[in-house]
Amino acid sequence: MVAATVYPLADSEKATGASVTNIPDTDSGPSQHGCAEDSDAEGSAAARRLLLKCDLRLIPILGTLYLVSFLDRSNIANARLFGLEKSLQMPPTGFNNCLWVFYLPFVVVEIPSNLFMSLNKIKPNQYLASAMLILGVVAMCQGLTRSYGGLLACRFIMGIMEAALPPGAALLIGQYYRRREYYIRFSYFFCFALLGSAFSGLFAYALEHMNGIQGYEAWRWVFIIEGLLTVAFGILAWFIIPAFPQEATFLTESERALLLTRLQRDRGSEKLDFKGVNWFRLLLDWRIWIFTLIFFCADMGAASISSFTPTILKELGWTASRAQVMSIPIWMVAIAITLTTSYASGKLDRRWPFVLGGALSALVGWCLQYKQVQPPAVRYFALYLIAFGSVMQFPILLGWLSSNLRGRTQQAVASAVQLGVGNCANFVAANVFITLERPKYPTGFATGVAVTALGVAALGMATLGLTWHNRVFDRKHHDDGTGVAEGGDDEMGVADSRQDQVNYRYVL
Repeated sequence: MVAATVYPLADSEKATGASVTNIPDTDSGPSQHGCAEDSDAEGSAAARRLLLKCDLRLIPILGTLYLVSFLDRSNIANARLFGLEKSLQMPPTGFNNCLWVFYLPFVVVEIPSNLFMSLNKIKPNQYLASAMLILGVVAMCQGLTRSYGGLLACRFIMGIMEAALPPGAALLIGQYYRRREYYIRFSYFFCFALLGSAFSGLFAYALEHMNGIQGYEAWRWVFIIEGLLTVAFGILAWFIIPAFPQEATFLTESERALLLTRLQRDRGSEKLDFKGVNWFRLLLDWRIWIFTLIFFCADMGAASISSFTPTILKELGWTASRAQVMSIPIWMVAIAITLTTSYASGKLDRRWPFVLGGALSALVGWCLQYKQVQPPAVRYFALYLIAFGSVMQFPILLGWLSSNLRGRTQQAVASAVQLGVGNCANFVAANVFITLERPKYPTGFATGVAVTALGVAALGMATLGLTWHNRVFDRKHHDDGTGVAEGGDDEMGVADSRQDQVNYRYVL
């Protein structure tokens, strides 16, 4: 039966009297089998135009912000090769301290930051752009500091500012797409960060030749120039990043109605505020924590590669300049494989086989590094395995968890926990690659083997848990005669309320 549904209006709509009403609905829950494709009320051509318009408005600017912020986060690894530690007279553990002091506030701030953004008191463009502007300024200050303590202070403030972007962008992207459309969009977003890792080596190679200009060493120019890029794109973001779908002014009224129809058919009615949220149940949801653990284990590889690849390559016998350049192909291959697997995951409507393949690839890479297999070309190849095996999991894991949750608050908390706690792997990576153990780094590589193996085990537990839930759900609805969606795991049964997190099928 078709019911009229009234969606929240933007302030501009309230002023003009415009509304988005009479949007077709099929009860309060997500669609039954077949409705996902039939829900585009104005035809597939209109839906494709709508998706393209959303893609062009969201992905390039958010991805570019992620790229430049990732440059600011990881370029300290490049600056290290240009004499950062000697210039600031850093202690033996100084570089590792600069890494973890960034991630401490980064992890703590992500959840409250994402919850605040989901309240929509400050528009997403204003919130994210302001954070990036401050981040860029402080990143430039790293190149101006004259002391080790000043560098630590800059890194701490940067961690606070950058905490807004990854979970905030993930939340905003997730609000615009159906569940099977998440993965490739999240993949595009994450691949911008991988481009940041690749460009970091390229920029550092170019900026090395600025050594001595205006009396500044090359490592200072790495921070100054790349921080300036963040400021520039932060200004652009203020004018480009859109609001949440219900207030998206870059869409016409008919386009916005079509977008909300597609989302409602796919997910059912969802809560957009905090009223009545069971915080205890939400924060103890086993799905959030098992997927966060898997993300953590995958991020051990990505964090280690992004922070220590130039150093590891130099230890293989290459010069600092060549080490910078040789890190670029590692990330380009990771980008290609991440895009391919995310696209295939969406098309095949399966997630766990691709996550498992990535985790096993990374595990092989870690084992090769730990055993110090010769010649050096083998260890160089192992860096490829660790890089693409780790990062190809990120967009799939983030979309997989979001697909199995309903409501903006739930998704905001989940993405913040997954990215925030998951990024605690950076604490591990920052402290297990001990300077005194180079060039073999036995502690670092052994930890990589153990953590990645734990990720494989956690993935098995998560997949079994989701499968068991679906079997119980199918049996229950078969026995009581209510029926169940029979298509793929992307189709959920009818839920009883906008907060219900149980009475539907989970995606695998």
